[in-house]
Amino acid sequence: MGRTNPTYRDALRAIEERWAEFRRALRRRDQPRFDRLFEYAREHADAGGLLNHQNPLLPALLSIDLEQEGRLDDHEERLEELENALNEGNNRQQLSETDTTEDGLH
Repeated sequence: MGRTNPTYRDALRAIEERWAEFRRALRRRDQPRFDRLFEYAREHADAGGLLNHQNPLLPALLSIDLEQEGRLDDHEERLEELENALNEGNNRQQLSETDTTEDGLH
């Protein structure tokens, strides 16, 4: 009987194991970030498995990039909402100050 190829998830697990010493050498604050990168890669394991790339690290890196792009999009959207709310508040304040000034002139 022939050997079956390891699944992409198996390959991803092996990559993570090979980087275990690197992870241990990281500062404590960076270790959860490192772990999160592999979580991102696992989020797209189905797509990585379908690709069946020679080097499983490449689809993992692209998966990490995709997740980080999503996070950036979320942060940019949130920032825009906050800027709009801040501008709206400033506009209301200016209108209120204008009304107060006009009332004092009459």
